[in-house]
Amino acid sequence: MEQEGPVGLGEGWRAAAADDILRRAYTEARFDDGAWQDVVVPGHWRSVPAFAEADGPLLYRCRFEAAAPAAGRRAWLTFDGVFYQGDVWLDGRYLGDTEGYFLPHSFEVTEHLRGRSEHVLAAEVACSPEPDPDARRNLTGVFQASDHVDPAFNPGGIWRPVRVSETGPVRIASLRVQCREASPVRAILGLRAVLDSDAARRVRLRTEVGAVDHEVDQPLAAGSNEVAWTVVIERPELWWPHALGDPTLHDLRVAVTTGPDDNGPRHGNGDGDGTNELSDERRVRVGLRSVSLRAWVCSLNGERLFLKGAAHGPTRTALAEAEPSEVRADVARARAAGLDLLRVQGHVARPELYDAADESGLLVWQDMPLHGRYARGVRRQAGRQAQALVDLLGHHPSVAMWCPHDRPSLPPARSAGSIGMALAQHRTGWKPSVLDTSVSRALERADGSRPVVDDPHLALGWEVGDESSLPRLAELIPRMVRCVSGFGAASVPSGEGAEFADPERWPDLDWDRLAAHHGLDRETMEQRVPPGAHATFDDWRAATQAYQASLVRHHVETLRRIKYRPTGGFVVARLADAHPGITPSLLDHERRPKAALDALAEACRPVIVVAGRTLPTRAPGDKLALDVHVVSDRHTPIADAEVTARLSWDGGSREWRWAGDVGADACVRVGVLQTELPDAEGPVVLDLSLRLPDGELVTNRYQVTVISCPP
Repeated sequence: MEQEGPVGLGEGWRAAAADDILRRAYTEARFDDGAWQDVVVPGHWRSVPAFAEADGPLLYRCRFEAAAPAAGRRAWLTFDGVFYQGDVWLDGRYLGDTEGYFLPHSFEVTEHLRGRSEHVLAAEVACSPEPDPDARRNLTGVFQASDHVDPAFNPGGIWRPVRVSETGPVRIASLRVQCREASPVRAILGLRAVLDSDAARRVRLRTEVGAVDHEVDQPLAAGSNEVAWTVVIERPELWWPHALGDPTLHDLRVAVTTGPDDNGPRHGNGDGDGTNELSDERRVRVGLRSVSLRAWVCSLNGERLFLKGAAHGPTRTALAEAEPSEVRADVARARAAGLDLLRVQGHVARPELYDAADESGLLVWQDMPLHGRYARGVRRQAGRQAQALVDLLGHHPSVAMWCPHDRPSLPPARSAGSIGMALAQHRTGWKPSVLDTSVSRALERADGSRPVVDDPHLALGWEVGDESSLPRLAELIPRMVRCVSGFGAASVPSGEGAEFADPERWPDLDWDRLAAHHGLDRETMEQRVPPGAHATFDDWRAATQAYQASLVRHHVETLRRIKYRPTGGFVVARLADAHPGITPSLLDHERRPKAALDALAEACRPVIVVAGRTLPTRAPGDKLALDVHVVSDRHTPIADAEVTARLSWDGGSREWRWAGDVGADACVRVGVLQTELPDAEGPVVLDLSLRLPDGELVTNRYQVTVISCPP
C-alpha cells in the first residue's frame, strides 16, 4: 500500500522566472538556486511579492531527502494539482508533463531514488494568459476571463500538495466508484480500477464496505490493467439529501494483495493472516443512493425533490489559500438558506467542499472547468479531463449531475427590455458545439449513474428582459423554465465590503477600474439601477441591493409556484464572491450578507404562501385579481391549513380567509383575491399568513402603489 508516512514536499521550494539560459541548467542537482525567491507550495506564484504580476512560466526547485524503496517496493512522485501545465524533472532526469489543474499526476521514481538519499525536484509551471476570449486554450474555467475573479489575476502555481509515497509491486493508479442502483432492498456499487503492475501476476482485489467483504482474483499483465467489478449490498442504509432524510455515509476500502501464487516475489506489509501481502489500497467514503432527472424533475432514491440551488464560484481567488473551514462554512451557509443544491460553477473546488456536501446532505451540480468560448483544439484534452473528473469525484453521493460547460455562449444583447429579449436569447443562445458534445459524451461514457445537463442560463431581469416577465415567459415557452440557472442582479456590498470602490469619491468613482477588475457591468447597471439617479453612494448601494432582493424573491416564488409544471428547480447566481466585486453574489468576499440572502431564505422556506404578480404601480379603482397559492416541499401532507389575506391602505382594509388541506410536495391554489383598488393614492399592502396545524405561522407581504398616472 502507499506507505503511511509519505514524504510531503511542502518546504524548501524556490522559484525564478523562466528563460532559455536557466532552462538549460536548473534541473541539475549542482545548480545554485541561492538567489532564487522562496515560494510557498501549495500556493500560487502571484501570492509572492516578487511574482505579483507574473504570468509565467516559472521554474520551481525543491531539495528533499528520500530513501530508496526496499526490494519489491515501488516509489511514486505525485503532484495533486498544478495550475495549469507542468514539466517535471528529478535529479536532472525528465519524468513527464502535467495538464489539468484539478488532476493528480503521478510518476514512478523507484529507480530514480536508488543510489542517493538527497534529491532535487524541478518543474517548469505554465499558466498562460488568455488574450483571445473566443479561443481560450487553458481549461481553467472561471479562474481566467470571468467576473468570478479579477481578470488580471493569474492562478499559476503548484497549488496542491506534492509528495513521494510507496506501494508494493501493484499500484492502484486510479479508482472510480459509482452507485449504480439504490433502494431499501439493495444497492449496487460499480467499481473500475486501473492497476499498474511491475510484472505479469495474479492479485486479489478486496472490497470492504459496511458489512460486505467482496473478493475477486484477477490476472494482470505487466503495465497498466483496467479492471471492473460490482459489489451488491443487501438492505442498505441509504444516503438522502437533507430535505428527505439522513445523509448516511459508509467507509469503502479497496485493497490489492499479492501472494505466493502470483508468479512474483512476496514483499511488503502483511494483510490478515499473512497469506496475502498488501500492495496498495484506496479508502473513500460513499453514499448509497440513486439519482435520476426527467424533464428536469430530480428524484433521489425514487423520491421527487424540487431543486433549490445557488451557483458557487471559487472560495477565494487564490484557491490554495482557502482554509478548509472557509470552504465548509459556505456549504453550511447554503443549507441554512434553505437550499438543496450547490452548482460548482465553471471550476472544480477544493476537496473539502465535496466532503462537507456529503456530510450535510447538500446536492452538487458539478461543472467541467470550461467557461466561455474555447479553441477547437482543446476537445481531446477536455474529454480526457472529463473522465478524470469522474474518477476524482464519482464516489461522492452529493454529486448529482455533471455539466460540460458553463456559459458556452453569451446573450445576443445586454439590454433591458420586454420579454422579446428573453425569447431572442432562447433562439440564439446555447447550442451544443463540437466541444460540448464531445465532453458530454465523455462524461456519459465514464458515468452512467448520473445525468449530464446543459447550462439553462436565463438572467431575466438583468442581462435580458424584465424581471416581472417570468410568469408570462413560463406560459409562452414552458421548456425555458424547466430549470432556471444564473438569475440575479449585481449589487454593491454592505459596509466595509465596498471600500474597494472608494465611496468617498461619489459620484466620481473610477468606473473603468470597477469594470476591469471588480465585475461591474456598467452598461447593464445603468439600465437597471442607474448611479446617476442617486444622491449618495449609500443610496445607490441600497437601491442595488433592493433590486437584487426583489428579483431573487419574485423569481423563486414564481418558479416554486409552478414546480413540476414544468419547473424542476432553480439555481440563483451566486452564493459568495471570491474577491471584492459588484456582482450577483448573496454574500461578499468577506461573507457579509446582502439583502438578497434573507429574501432567498424566506422564499426557500419548506412551506410558503404566495400571491401572483401584479404591476408595482396601478391606477385608482383598478380591478385586482391575484391567485393565492400554498407551496409545500414537505413530503407529508398538511391538514387543515388556514390562509388569511389582508389588503390595507390608508383609511381602509379588506380581508379574505380560506382553509383546507395541502398535499405532500405540492402547490395548491387556495383562492383568488378579487377587489378594486382604492380611489386614494398611496401604498396598498397585501399581507398573507398561513397557520399550520402545529401552530407555525408563515407570512408574506406585497405592496402596490396607487397613482393617478402609472407608467
